[in-house]
Order: sequence, then structure tokens, then C-alpha cells
Amino acid sequence: MSESTPGILQYRFDGPEEAPVLILGPSLGTTWHMWDRQVPELVKQWRVFRYDLPGHGGAPAHPTGSVTELAERLLATLDGLGVQRFGYAGCALGGAVGAELALRHPERLASLTLIAASPRFGTADEFRQRGVIVRTNGLDPIARTSPERWFTGGFAAAQPAITEWAVQMVRTTDPGCYIAACEALAAFDIRAELGRIGVPTLVLVGSDDQVTGPAEARNLVAGIPDARLAVVPGASHLVPVEQPAAVTDLLVRHFSTAWQQPAYDTSTGQMAIVVPQASPVVAVPQQMQMMSPVAEIAPAPQPEAVLGRPDPYDAGIKVRREVLGDAHVDQALAQADEFSGDFQEFVTRYAWGEIWDRPGLDRRSRSCVTLTALVAGGHVDELPSHIRAALRNGLTPAEIKEVLLQAAVYCGIPAANSAFKVAQQVIREETTPQE
Repeated sequence: MSESTPGILQYRFDGPEEAPVLILGPSLGTTWHMWDRQVPELVKQWRVFRYDLPGHGGAPAHPTGSVTELAERLLATLDGLGVQRFGYAGCALGGAVGAELALRHPERLASLTLIAASPRFGTADEFRQRGVIVRTNGLDPIARTSPERWFTGGFAAAQPAITEWAVQMVRTTDPGCYIAACEALAAFDIRAELGRIGVPTLVLVGSDDQVTGPAEARNLVAGIPDARLAVVPGASHLVPVEQPAAVTDLLVRHFSTAWQQPAYDTSTGQMAIVVPQASPVVAVPQQMQMMSPVAEIAPAPQPEAVLGRPDPYDAGIKVRREVLGDAHVDQALAQADEFSGDFQEFVTRYAWGEIWDRPGLDRRSRSCVTLTALVAGGHVDELPSHIRAALRNGLTPAEIKEVLLQAAVYCGIPAANSAFKVAQQVIREETTPQE
């Protein structure tokens, strides 16, 4: 079914109404159809609930800019349907939603499976760069390269119909919603919170995943107290599509066992967890027993509590990285010494923590003001980083051109001429898709 209400997700149910609910969450750029091969087996025990991300699969284009907001939309949808407790399996961005639910709403989850997931997906720069490319060139460059990110080379060559399906699935996604989802992944970072996930968790990853591979999966397992690891041989990022039988078997075994865990106790705020066996191993299908996934469990340090009003520096370094990019900020901080260190701290705390973080203007507006001021002051050396920042903040090349034309009238032709030369080069570099 489709929903037009901004706070509700597009969803579908399969399976008997009286069965416990099992939710399957999609990856960025996919639809609920990525789970088609799992549903026939899962509905034998569960009422399967699948949802589409905003703007995906024909869903209404109501963008969401954070994983937290996406999780809240999912809960609002479930609340409207009377679904209180459920199991959850999610792939990539769908996995991030599951982790968010486990952290913020543990009383709702019976158990959790994180597939091709990570406590932090790459770097913020990578996802914001992807947003710049989509904003400038549309989704076609991302769609054409999706199969090589999602599947092993052998699978893509042997399954041209599935490969083409993947390309078309991305092409038909709403660009604005795709960009907003990239922003959500750019800001997602739960590394310090993993120790608070208290539901039985299976971490599942393809052995050949080059996006969020086994190393990322082991980081999750090391941090989540009751987590097990399953590595599926011969699979890349979209494991449920590439190895459907193996994933289905792992899900059935995990949820069949984990569902017996006691429910979250709202009176104590705790959930009882069964102590795992000394050498836990997650079983796999008969045909894959020679390459069995390995299960691991490791403790994680507890996050430190932060008390009192946050130091503006903390907000400043976050905003500075989001706007200018990690590479630029890392270079600036690395070059700071005893003489210039105080200035870097001053800029981070007051320019970025006090001014750029104020709610009165959005970041697009602040970029317009900043570009104009730099042109007026003749600060050409500062322009490249702020042209890139403007693109990250949502300005299109056409809008940047209009800002510089406006500056030409009020700041002078020579200053604008220099600015155009810089902007032309930066925009060419930032908006050319990487093949």
C-alpha cells in the first residue's frame, strides 16, 4: 500500500495475521523487493512487514535527513497498525534503522539482524560527495555503478536480469530523497553506543562486500554484548539478493531462537539476555557447511557520560567537518602548531560552533553569504573550500553562478572574475562522476 502522510512509510504485509511480526528493512537505493526471495520461507512462521524508504519504489517523496527520523517514521507507521513488538532485519541503511531502534526503543524489539551494516558508514565526505553528484547529474551515474558495489563480478555477469533490475531500481528513486538518505548516513555514528544494544543480535555480511565488509561487521560484533557474526561466502553488499538461500536460513535460525528471549522489562529498564555458549556458531545451509559462517562475541567499552552544557567546540568541530569535509579539517588541524593552534581552536569554537551552528539561517543561506563575503574581501585562497562547502550544503552549480553574478555587481568585476575561475575548476572536479 502507499501512504501520502509525511510521517508514514509505504509498507506491505505478507503472512498470517496472527503470527509475530518480522520487519525487513531495505538498503539505500533499493525497494522492498530486495527481500522477495526470503518471504516465502519466512511467512511460514512470521507476519512479514516490508517498507520502502521515502521516494523509493514509488513511495511518496517526503525526505528524511537522519536515521533517527527514519526510525521514528517506521514506529509511527507500526503504531498506526497496532504493532508493538517485532523482530527486525535490515540491510545497510535498513540496518542502521534497526540499530537506532535497538538503542532508542529496546522495548519494541524481540531480536535484531544487521546485514551489510556498520556503526559508521564510510566517511561523511563520501556520502556528501555522492549527494553533490546526484544534485548535479541526477541518479544515472549512481545507478550505472550500483551493480559493482552491490554484487560480485561473477554474479553480475551471470545474472544480467537482476543487474538491470538493480540499475532501474536506483534510476526510479526520487533524487531529493536519495540525497537526504545520503545525508542521514553521513551523520550516522553509533560507535560509542554499541554497548547499549541489549537485544540478541545477528551480524551478517558477505565475504566479498567492499562497501561494509567483514571488518565493519566485526566492529559491530565486538561492540554489541550479545551479537554473533555470520559471514556468507560468495556474496557482496546486497547479500539477500546474491545469496538468498543462505540469508533465509540464517534469519530463520536466528529469529526462531532469539524470539524466545524474555521481553524488555519496562519496570526495570532492562532486558534479560541468555548467556551464550562458550563457542557459539551460527548454522548455515547444508550446501554451505564447508564454508560455515563464524560467530564471534566480544565485549565493548561503555560510552562516557557527558554532563553540563556542551562546549561550543564540540558542536563546532562537527559542523566544520560536515561543511568543509573531513580531509580539509584534518589537514588544517594537522598543520597547526604551538603558534597557530589557538587560532584553529578559536575558529572552530566561535566561527563554527557559535555562528554556523545558529538556527537563524540554513546552511544554504550561510554559504551564499560566505561566498559573497569572500569575493568582496578578495579572499580567493579561501574560495575553493567554500565552493565545495556550498555544494555539500545543497547549492547547485547554477545557484553558485547566480551568487557570483550578484557579487560581480556589488563587489566588482575583477573580484568576480577571479572567483568564477576558481569556482569553475572546483565545480568541474566535484561534479564529475567517478567511473
